[in-house]
Amino acid sequence: MEFDLSPKQPRKSFAGEGGSYLSWSPDDLPMLRAGNIGAAKLELAERGLALPAYSDSAKVAYVLRGSGTCGISLPETAKEKVLPIKEGDALALPFGVVTWWFNPNSVELVVLFLGDTSKGHRSGEFTNFQITGASGIFTGFSTEFVSRAWDLSADDTQRLVGAQKGSLVVKIPDNQSMPHPSEGERKGMVLNCLEAPLDVDIKGGGCVVVLNTQNLPLVGQVGLGADLVRIYGHSMCSPGFSCDSAYQVTYIVRGSGRVQVVGVDGKRVLETRAEAGNLFIVPRFFVVSKIADGDGMEWFSIITTPNPVFTHLAGRTSVWKAISPEVLQASFNTSPEMEKLFRSRRTADEIFFASPK
Repeated sequence: MEFDLSPKQPRKSFAGEGGSYLSWSPDDLPMLRAGNIGAAKLELAERGLALPAYSDSAKVAYVLRGSGTCGISLPETAKEKVLPIKEGDALALPFGVVTWWFNPNSVELVVLFLGDTSKGHRSGEFTNFQITGASGIFTGFSTEFVSRAWDLSADDTQRLVGAQKGSLVVKIPDNQSMPHPSEGERKGMVLNCLEAPLDVDIKGGGCVVVLNTQNLPLVGQVGLGADLVRIYGHSMCSPGFSCDSAYQVTYIVRGSGRVQVVGVDGKRVLETRAEAGNLFIVPRFFVVSKIADGDGMEWFSIITTPNPVFTHLAGRTSVWKAISPEVLQASFNTSPEMEKLFRSRRTADEIFFASPK
């Protein structure tokens, strides 16, 4: 079955005074359903609060813009960690964690969520369970059940449960105090991709920071790997594929460029221009390559395995470099001279190729 792989923008699912929640629909991007992948964005205005909630999907969150506070309650500890967050931060959110997000600043706080919906209620979509608010869990229970669970009178229970008329995202008053985040809580919970050591750094080509179980241990519980990739103006990312049966889910953070994807039988299944805000998914074993426009291109990706392995088809680490000359000559049906010319190129470049002089 063939799918439309074209990059897509999200739909606005909720908008209020405190901010918006946007999600990508599998009806618009069928690869979400095929790959059991969810994708969404949270946009918080000043004093915007995303109410406490948990999800049916494990996720990776990435702060695209702004700064603020994130509260995370881990089920095994029954304790809350209150984290300061800022642009470039990545967080792994396993099943069962309850989170809230708050923006105390005038600059909008924008957080991207990418995750696995294979155990979710709807393939290709996140289902978020609100704990408080007009659509909170406890609005569904009878007053008797809630009052007994919380050891409150019926009147106090009704006043408590019914007080918050907002849902999902609200704006809180200036005089409402909020917890102060602790920088010490970030260790092991957050990795800032803009400040972390580079895993790949190609002069004039691009650089990569990889999230894995070594630098963000919770990635192992989430079951996803992730990376932040930046390529410079007119640079190229080598054609490559995930060789461990993983999907590549790519969100363009900034910049723009051309993308080509080749699939079964050497058929080009996507040729397009991707720009900031676009999301697209590369199927298992399909080969993808990108060339940045003049201002370069930056993207954040998840890979549906915690420690992904890639095979590249050009550059110093290309699989071609490992194949014997005789087999290459026969496979390409070419002369020994052409095979030597081919093998002599890209002997120093790895996965990013700088703009031609």
